[in-house]
Amino acid sequence: MAWTGPVAARCPGGAGQDGALLMFRVILFVATGAIAIAVAWWLAELPGTVSATVAGVTIEASTSVAIVGVAVLILVVHLLLRLLGGLLRVPGRVGYWAGRRNRAAGDAAVNRTLVALAAGEANHAKRDAERARRLLGDTPQTMLLAAEARRLAGEENIAEAIYRSMAERKDSAFLGLRGLYRQAVAREDWDAAAAIARQVEAAHPGGSWLREERAQLAVRTGNWIDALALSGPQEPVADFAVAAAAAEADPYEAARLAKRAWKADPGLTPAAIAYATRLRETGREKQALEVIQTAWAKSPHPDLATFALAREPDPEARVRAAVQLVERNADHPESHFLLAQEHLAAGLTQAAHRHAEAARRAGVTQRRLWVLLADLAIQELGDTEEGRAAQRDALRKAAAAEDDPAWRCESCGTVHESWKPACPACHTAGRIRWGVPSRLALPGPA
Repeated sequence: MAWTGPVAARCPGGAGQDGALLMFRVILFVATGAIAIAVAWWLAELPGTVSATVAGVTIEASTSVAIVGVAVLILVVHLLLRLLGGLLRVPGRVGYWAGRRNRAAGDAAVNRTLVALAAGEANHAKRDAERARRLLGDTPQTMLLAAEARRLAGEENIAEAIYRSMAERKDSAFLGLRGLYRQAVAREDWDAAAAIARQVEAAHPGGSWLREERAQLAVRTGNWIDALALSGPQEPVADFAVAAAAAEADPYEAARLAKRAWKADPGLTPAAIAYATRLRETGREKQALEVIQTAWAKSPHPDLATFALAREPDPEARVRAAVQLVERNADHPESHFLLAQEHLAAGLTQAAHRHAEAARRAGVTQRRLWVLLADLAIQELGDTEEGRAAQRDALRKAAAAEDDPAWRCESCGTVHESWKPACPACHTAGRIRWGVPSRLALPGPA
């Protein structure tokens, strides 16, 4: 009768396989017992005797008994050797278990050190870091934790000694050098930081962290050529290229860098002036003025006008040059203010007044406008009571007006007398821009 239950349905052929396996085990057991009985029977039937003399004592036994005795002796010797081996391995096993216990305790000390470092608990971090070193030895991990704990406690000398020990080992050289680099940066020892950075590059070439650190170091030390070489897509390439061009001794390379700066940001006044200056020095005046006009069209600045009008000593020629400069951005407030200045210098007071009013309507309400109107009042009305009254009124407004445009760091708000590739106050690169200080945007509160 066939089984049709759910087990048979789930395991087709399973009952037959179990039965065959059981049958095989029974046959194997019976065969082994038969062989053992046959061997014992054969030993019992062996003829003859075996005798042995040891220290004058003679022992005689039948062959079968002798064979059994030898087998028993071999078994006893084997057991004794096993016992002796176990005794000899006891110290090693004790050491193994002790090592496991130390490893567990050391790992716990490492965890406690990490927690103490994260919590800023210097004393606990020092204590647990030293315990981890005792239990686990001087591994890169324990040495790094010990150094960080010492730094947290303000013990920079001890931390430096640990970092130097790490730097001398192949398995922890990068970690040790990185720690030394951080210490050099913290104390603003830029020469030492640069030397350590080169060692880090040799120990771990191509690291993204090192590239960023070297770029920041180049900015701090004013090494603009390196800063440009290490700059990424988000870095102020134009600012770095301008500074690199100014630092470059080779005139051809300086011209190439200046052109690169202008191409990267045609509206950056220092970049346009740097490139235009190189063009003017090589006799390409027309190209130089084209660069300045392009920059004015993007971002007017008084320095651009100074460059464009530098070779025009005649006041009326300066007016014509100013008109040509601003024609691509004629409605900009700076364009009207420049034309007001130049027309005033040429004695063309009516045009100067018209452009000054246009500049004021466009948003130029700083001190510079009211000073210009004060000068214009004297030229228009002469040294009369009316002229002097208009002048005094303009000067009073100048005293209360907002500050003139200036170079200001958009990161920290520091005002600078001239443009710089990086702010000396906050060391942020590419954030010094021209504008009215009260209107330049600053980062919001954290």
